[in-house]
Amino acid sequence: MSQENEATETPERTPVLRVVKGDPTAEELAALVAVVAARNAAAAAAAADAKPRQRSQWGHPVRQHRTPHRFGPGQWRASAF
Repeated sequence: MSQENEATETPERTPVLRVVKGDPTAEELAALVAVVAARNAAAAAAAADAKPRQRSQWGHPVRQHRTPHRFGPGQWRASAF
């Protein structure tokens, strides 16, 4: 009964790598997986670096060129323009 539960709970997965020819050792398979994983990580890092990052507008130099706030009647309304 427990074998039936295990079979229904685990979804079927397709293998990522498949040995077509030869009989590699466990160390050779581990080396192959490490190389493929490193190449995939390098490609993902290159893709992440290619995306332009949004710059925060809070520290943008253009914000330093604002006119100072003036005090007086009606100035709060004029500060919006």
